[in-house]
Amino acid sequence: MIEQLLEYDTELFLYLNNLGSESWDGLWRAITNKYIFGPILGVILLFLFQKQFGWKSTLILMITAALMITFTDQITNVFKRGFQRARPCGNADIFDQMRYVAVRCGKYGFFSGHSSNSMAVAIFGGLLLKPYYKKLIYVLIIVSLIVAYSRIYLGVHYPLDIVCGLTFGAFSGFLFYKISLFLLNRFVKT
Repeated sequence: MIEQLLEYDTELFLYLNNLGSESWDGLWRAITNKYIFGPILGVILLFLFQKQFGWKSTLILMITAALMITFTDQITNVFKRGFQRARPCGNADIFDQMRYVAVRCGKYGFFSGHSSNSMAVAIFGGLLLKPYYKKLIYVLIIVSLIVAYSRIYLGVHYPLDIVCGLTFGAFSGFLFYKISLFLLNRFVKT
């Protein structure tokens, strides 16, 4: 059963990955670049947090967000080392059938850190700001899904890596949203 699931995963990966074209490769590399999207999203959320909650609360939220990203990233690494599933770009059986666009491949891919981190930020920020910007959470989730798809486009993750990363990211974002509410009630509100 697992072998069949992995076979379907590989077939779906090859289909989605081969939808790309050279003219779009630069855009998808930029979307997946953590030094481009991460800081832009961070600055936007920092501005919105400060506008709605003030500096003291924003400091608590940013520390909580940093702990969330660290937690999500480290758990992702535990899974990668535990499952040791090779990335598509490291799979010699399919390499000649796929488009490899990424700058580097990496060793293991289950599950996607980009997917888990981007979804954690989307859920965390979206839930905190939902009372003020009702549709922001949907925008953040769409951005997270685009970042997640970029990993398939570039040839470094299978769809199952993405789905599991997004699921764990949603869990992590919700958990740290609840932690941030506790901290805000404990240290800011009287």
